[in-house]
Amino acid sequence: MNPPFSFSPLQLPDALEPLRQEVRSFLADASSQWSGWKIGHSWTGFDRDFSLEVGRRGWIGMTWPAAFGGHERTGLERYVMVEEMLAAGAPLGAHWFGDRQSGPLILRLGTEKQRQHFLPLIARGEASFCIGLSEPDSGSDLASLRSRATRVDGGWRLSGRKVWTTNAHLCDFMIGLFRTGGPAEAEKHKGLSQFLIDMRSSGLEVRPILDLTGEGHFNEVTFDGVFVPDDMLVGTEGEGWAQASAELAFERSQPDRYMSSFPLIPLAIDAIRDNAQADRLAERCIGGALSELVILREMSLSILGQLEDGHSPAKEAALVKDLGNTYEQNIPELVRELLDSAPRIVPDNKLSELEGFLVQTVPTFSLRGGTREILRGIIAKGLGLR
Repeated sequence: MNPPFSFSPLQLPDALEPLRQEVRSFLADASSQWSGWKIGHSWTGFDRDFSLEVGRRGWIGMTWPAAFGGHERTGLERYVMVEEMLAAGAPLGAHWFGDRQSGPLILRLGTEKQRQHFLPLIARGEASFCIGLSEPDSGSDLASLRSRATRVDGGWRLSGRKVWTTNAHLCDFMIGLFRTGGPAEAEKHKGLSQFLIDMRSSGLEVRPILDLTGEGHFNEVTFDGVFVPDDMLVGTEGEGWAQASAELAFERSQPDRYMSSFPLIPLAIDAIRDNAQADRLAERCIGGALSELVILREMSLSILGQLEDGHSPAKEAALVKDLGNTYEQNIPELVRELLDSAPRIVPDNKLSELEGFLVQTVPTFSLRGGTREILRGIIAKGLGLR
């Protein structure tokens, strides 16, 4: 009997160490003036200038063909680069979604025209993408979405709403999932299609959703007859559910699903380094946290190997995201225990700013990319429990 989940080990070769040191050296200089507040945003932080520099160094679209602006490097090389970026809390948001999932989707299923136009823009850090999936009336049941694309002369008209769309107010393009077939009640997982949408289109409105920090990187996007040309359909009409599901394996298994709070750990270690009374507590808390981090990393690397081999490990990715979200949500509380003080934001104190930001933000980590309830449903199905 085959096990319900597959996590074959994957080892990063020593030959990647020069790349790791190159990225680490770049970040040491780039991050010298970053506040704790900026570091806390990590991969959702939107900084176009930073993305342009990352693109100039060849660290966006690393695995793509050179013909489309890529650099034909391995997935393992990209993984090393991403790890270092997340460990430093780098502001990757202006290119993150394009590099992680929109670009690979276009590369895999886009037309030649779409590849030639969009992929070089992403690889240079010049085009920012957001993902239009969740809807206000669908809860966590993505397949019940009702936003509709209606065929018209020369293209489609989009109507409906998307919600929890990260950085939609700042991005240039969205890849959105819309219903092009019958009603959701009749064919829930059928008749869905994906479209490339210009965020400057007439009839499109973006409203930020403010969080506890007073910021609004989540958004609600309303489509009121937004026109999309025929050549902006991605992949095959009616196959959007399978296409979007394949994307989610990339989204749910990457290091961002367990490293969003990681930059807080080194700062906390520095803060208690000279406190002898904290040694025992630090050994227990930091040792346990790093052990858990190693396990999550091994699981994530295993999924990378499966994706590289052409597989779609959806249930394994769901497990990594569920465990990873719990882990990164627990880090601020671990640090609070280590420091033996209530979180508070002290201006110009990197540790205080970062801890204060994360305490207010970590509840959202189990929402983005699929709620915990949906993930556990996928895991239960993989175990044969439903």
